Amino acid sequence: MTQANFSDDTQTITEVVTVDLVADQPGVMTTVTTAETPTTQFQDIKDQVLTILSELPAYVSNFFADYQKPLVTLGLILAGGISIKVMLGVLDALNDVPLVAPVFELIGMGYTGWFVYRYLLKASTRQELLTEVDSFKEQVVGKNS
Repeated sequence: MTQANFSDDTQTITEVVTVDLVADQPGVMTTVTTAETPTTQFQDIKDQVLTILSELPAYVSNFFADYQKPLVTLGLILAGGISIKVMLGVLDALNDVPLVAPVFELIGMGYTGWFVYRYLLKASTRQELLTEVDSFKEQVVGKNS
């Protein structure tokens, strides 16, 4: 086993080299094993991490370019779920305020009565409602071919 020490003013590098010799053939070496010091291992790991971090923006942009539609869909689903949770929380807080829940019930009954009177009592107004619903459906879904 050979050990070499190189000293400098700023750092010390130690390298351990192990050499196995073949007993049958004098002067022939079989394997050379070099034990790396923790400093060189740290440098290798640091280089790998820096390489990954330098290529990270390219990886992220490629990922978003490849999966743009599914990510937008997932974002809309999450935003919808969060909006529903917030809305239910606000309504629950409003229900705790005295007289607010009964006022909301009166408003709901009043609107239901107006809707029945406006659209459901006469055949002509029912046809008008059906036309409006079909128009809205065409705007959302599109026209049938």
